[in-house]
Amino acid sequence: MLSKNFSPAETEQALYQGWEDAGAFAARPDSGKPPFTIMIPPPNVTGSLHMGHALTFTLQDALIRFRRMQGRDALWQPGTDHAGIATQMVVERLLASEGTERRALGREAFLERVWRWKAESGGAITRQLRRLGASLDWQRERFTMDEGLSAAVRKVFVTLYRQGLIYRDRRLVNWDPKFQSAISDLEVESREVAGHLWHISYPIDGAPGRFINVATTRPETMLGDVAVAVHPADARYADLRGRHAILPLVGRRIPIIADEYSDPEKGTGAVKITPAHDFNDFEVGRRHDLAMPSVIDREGRIDLAEIAADLLPVPGIAAPDLVHTLAGLDRFEARKRVVAALERLELIETIVPHTHQVPHGDRSGVPIEPLLTVQWYCNAAELAKPAIAAVERGETTFVPKQWENTFFAWLRDIQPWCISRQLWWGHRIPAWYGPDGAVFVAETEAEAADQARAHYGRDAALSRDEDVLDTWFSSGLWPFSTLGWPDATPELDRYYPTDVLVTGFDIIFFWVARMMMLGIHMMGAVPFRAVYIHGLVRDERGQKMSKSKGNVIDPLALIDEYGADALRFAICSLTGPGRDIKLGPAIVQSHRSFVTKLWNAARFCEMNGVAPVPDFDPATAQHVLSRWILDAANAAIGEATAALEAYRFDEYAQAGYRFTWNVFCDWFLELAKPALADEATAPELRAVAAHVLGVILRLLHPAMPFVTETLWDHFGYGPRCSLIGADWPRPVAVSDADAARTELSWLVRFIAEIRTVRSEMNVPPATLAPVLLREARAETLARAARWAEQIRRLARVETVEPLSGPLPAGSAQAVVDEATLVLPLAGLIDLSAERTRLARERDKAAGEAEKIRRKLDNADFVSRAPEEVVTDNRDRLAAAEHEVVRLGAALARIA
Repeated sequence: MLSKNFSPAETEQALYQGWEDAGAFAARPDSGKPPFTIMIPPPNVTGSLHMGHALTFTLQDALIRFRRMQGRDALWQPGTDHAGIATQMVVERLLASEGTERRALGREAFLERVWRWKAESGGAITRQLRRLGASLDWQRERFTMDEGLSAAVRKVFVTLYRQGLIYRDRRLVNWDPKFQSAISDLEVESREVAGHLWHISYPIDGAPGRFINVATTRPETMLGDVAVAVHPADARYADLRGRHAILPLVGRRIPIIADEYSDPEKGTGAVKITPAHDFNDFEVGRRHDLAMPSVIDREGRIDLAEIAADLLPVPGIAAPDLVHTLAGLDRFEARKRVVAALERLELIETIVPHTHQVPHGDRSGVPIEPLLTVQWYCNAAELAKPAIAAVERGETTFVPKQWENTFFAWLRDIQPWCISRQLWWGHRIPAWYGPDGAVFVAETEAEAADQARAHYGRDAALSRDEDVLDTWFSSGLWPFSTLGWPDATPELDRYYPTDVLVTGFDIIFFWVARMMMLGIHMMGAVPFRAVYIHGLVRDERGQKMSKSKGNVIDPLALIDEYGADALRFAICSLTGPGRDIKLGPAIVQSHRSFVTKLWNAARFCEMNGVAPVPDFDPATAQHVLSRWILDAANAAIGEATAALEAYRFDEYAQAGYRFTWNVFCDWFLELAKPALADEATAPELRAVAAHVLGVILRLLHPAMPFVTETLWDHFGYGPRCSLIGADWPRPVAVSDADAARTELSWLVRFIAEIRTVRSEMNVPPATLAPVLLREARAETLARAARWAEQIRRLARVETVEPLSGPLPAGSAQAVVDEATLVLPLAGLIDLSAERTRLARERDKAAGEAEKIRRKLDNADFVSRAPEEVVTDNRDRLAAAEHEVVRLGAALARIA
């Protein structure tokens, strides 16, 4: 007998271990079944399960379980990412706690320490994925730094280099002064900083007393200014275009140039151009062939080496001696001294408090410095062309489709991809340098030595490039490197291209685009046929989760409290196309109620002798209730299947919920109670109930694997842990389904209308009321008689009889088809008081609706309020308007 309550804590781990031991997650390349493949977005090896993981892996697991049950050879490829900066940071912190640091160890010893840390502590995320119920093919687990994937990385790098698609160049990068490395845009976060906007006067050369005013938030970078830009159409500066200004403090003559980057509506309309320390200025510098001197070094200190020759004394304008004192100073200390010097020279026109967004390293926490460095680059623009064309041709589709526009926008404006990082942990760049700086790119050091020998005509000492590759480079190879490439493996032939990639919109550019570019270039085919883009997980109020706000939700804590099934079903229920998810403990708790409802329904079935009948044929069912629930199950199967096929996880969850709770539990089991107690009808009803319960367990399994597998095993639908591999339910033949549907639809509406009237009129539950039928056809009266017992019990009705005389005073009415249901309530409740109450509640709802409507009609409110606040008000307005209609209808019921 089932226990009173389902206990996830006592069940989940054992069930998961049973699945894993039985090989239930394993792909079977030799099965002959059509393949279905999903590549996991590899979480960082340093990571712990967060709500973003819980969202994406729940959706992926639901798809994999669904397709596996449909008879597909399902491969969900697991693995983790080596996470260059994140992992190096973790190990460096460990070393610091031991009183040492990586440079003291040396590169090889440090890398040995990282590998040791990975072996000891790097598996937390995979253990946590098991707690979520993720049915990954763990025997195929890969790591982006394992030997097979490392070989793939070297092969791709060398291939692209020889094709001219990888090269070295001197360009601006996001430089992290703390980590001493270039970092990607995804590793940069903007933080609001309260600073200042300094308006500085640059003297016009040859025009004493005349100045051009520029505004900057970074006066320390002016040491590297090479021009002042104004808009070509800005008439204020028409006579200054082509002339020169004198750079304050430095004394260098710099041109005043015309460029559309300058915005006449912003500030003074004149901007200082510092190509070596600003991304926009860099592009201006390239357009005008300007010099690009760096004045800040890799540690964020002032470096005058590239401008020393330009320092010229100009009385009242330039002070070379003072500039020399800035050398070696931290950039922020130098800022203070530059401002003080400009104030002494009376070249600061005004200082305005200014709050602005400043890019910071997301892990180091220090402001990023745009820095001009020599790095390795990939010609992303060339690789992007086939990726764009593939999406245009429909070889890869985005769901929702509007994300294709984001994909196109990014790829059509893509810049060279900086693929080198100044770290020790990662894929070391396979490039070696000769004594004269000549570069030799090869997959192995021996091959590089052969190239050098051919180049120099003798053996030469080579030194390997110190840098490692951007983590996104190896991640971009994930769909084919994990399948054995560059070897021609059976898995590669069978599972590539994959079927769908499930990921968030925030990495369309960083990961999706790179997989598309590299997959098409190296494999000749797209890496996935579909890309399903989900939103972000926010808190219950719609706020983005962050540690600073204190609203971060731990999915493991939710699993501990409510079970994995409740969390997973909540996620599926809330995941609709193009929208973020508002999630919190209360929402997960409410979905645990659904798990409990399913469990209680199963207990009721078991207590009433329901058990699978192996040779039961649903087509033989005769009882109208049997035929109705079988037909309804067919509809639920169709809805759930169509929803999962279309990646409508919300509609899938709603279909399962509606059928299980609203149809099977609330109506079928309640209506079946008399039949289950009648030996003449009980055998069929038990067999039907068992069949439909089996359908429910299979339908819900992708979202709620633990409770469904527990019940499947307990009822004996198959061997232990077999639901995961059971067939996805299919519609069955139902005898005279239309008649059953019509009959039960009438009954459900009949009882529901009576319940609604009783609820609206505040009729006490224990009070039975008669129901009179006015203008009812003979067929309706016959139905009422057939279902009299169920109507009495479920609608709290004393009798159901035709109305032969006038309408009784003090009655409430409802309409079902042609018949009017009349409930004489005089003497049962105070009708006058109810009329007053309903009118008061209606007026209150109308007032609330009008108040919200006025707020939403205020364009200023709508434009200024956060999107989630506006959405909340629209939802409240809809609810208030619905309440007005409902209460008005309730008033109209009273005769």
